[in-house]
Amino acid sequence: MELSAAIILFVIFTAVIGIAGIRLSRTADQFADLTGFGEAVVGGVLIGSINSLAGTITSITAAYQNHPELAVSNALGGILAQTTFLALADISYKKANLEHAAASYTNLMHGTLLIIMLSFIFLVTFSPEFSVMGTNPASILMILGYAAGVRMIWKAKRRAMWIPKSTASTVEDLVLYVEDENLNKKSVAIKFFILAAIVAFSGYVVAETGIVIAAETKLSETIVGGLFTGVATALPELIVTLTAVRQGALTLAVSNIVGGNTFDALCVAFSDIAYLNGSIYHVLARSQMFIIAMTLMQVSILVMGLLDREKHGIAGIGWESFLIIVLFVGGYALIIYS
Repeated sequence: MELSAAIILFVIFTAVIGIAGIRLSRTADQFADLTGFGEAVVGGVLIGSINSLAGTITSITAAYQNHPELAVSNALGGILAQTTFLALADISYKKANLEHAAASYTNLMHGTLLIIMLSFIFLVTFSPEFSVMGTNPASILMILGYAAGVRMIWKAKRRAMWIPKSTASTVEDLVLYVEDENLNKKSVAIKFFILAAIVAFSGYVVAETGIVIAAETKLSETIVGGLFTGVATALPELIVTLTAVRQGALTLAVSNIVGGNTFDALCVAFSDIAYLNGSIYHVLARSQMFIIAMTLMQVSILVMGLLDREKHGIAGIGWESFLIIVLFVGGYALIIYS
């Protein structure tokens, strides 16, 4: 693909992601309220995994084509970008700190699961290199651990052992769209998955064209994966999150990010399975190790912010949002100029 064609496709499908992402946010909230699952569950599991589909395909493709650094940088770069998007959403919400208003037990559990998965990835990179049929057994353990964690989060909606303190600024799960008597679970579910497919495919095209653009500029795979494909495939999360905040579905806005991030971490395991030359964890460069540590730090800051629930902070946003933005900009500046 020529550079000019890649740029045109990049712009077109970025616009498609924006339009479909807005509709996806509305449909997801309808589905959450109609089923009674709650915004945190649907946002974290359904929207998070489906919006991450484009990034998943990109990482798997890169790993299969013997580009392990690009595969891992794309997955972790998506987490960094999406968490930064949540900080941008905090800026757009003027009433209070977003992490204060969207207090949720399940969101905290998603964030904790993500920290566990990122720590596990970091731990495996220092373990003895071992693979069975080209796959590190740690990848299978990660997939099983993710499934167990999601099951625990799913059950937590009904048996939460504690409840976040409600304040004047707290926004509970809102029934925003069920006033239409013609809405039913089947039609809303069909619409949801159609829109999700559009967003996922568009994200995939943006990722592929981004790879072409980056290749022409001779940038490293770390920068290509972290800033180009990682950010491009994370655009659905940005659109859905900002739209959810505008519509008042604050819990969905936060769960969309932390749930999608958890699935993106799982992409490292999928990439290892697709990588045919042994364990993908043991071929990572120093820059990928830095991104893993930076991602772990960023997510930890977010979870602490969700626990602290500061109403107003630096420049009208939470201290955690401020630090997340600083870490994203400063971290990539170090990678680029090192």
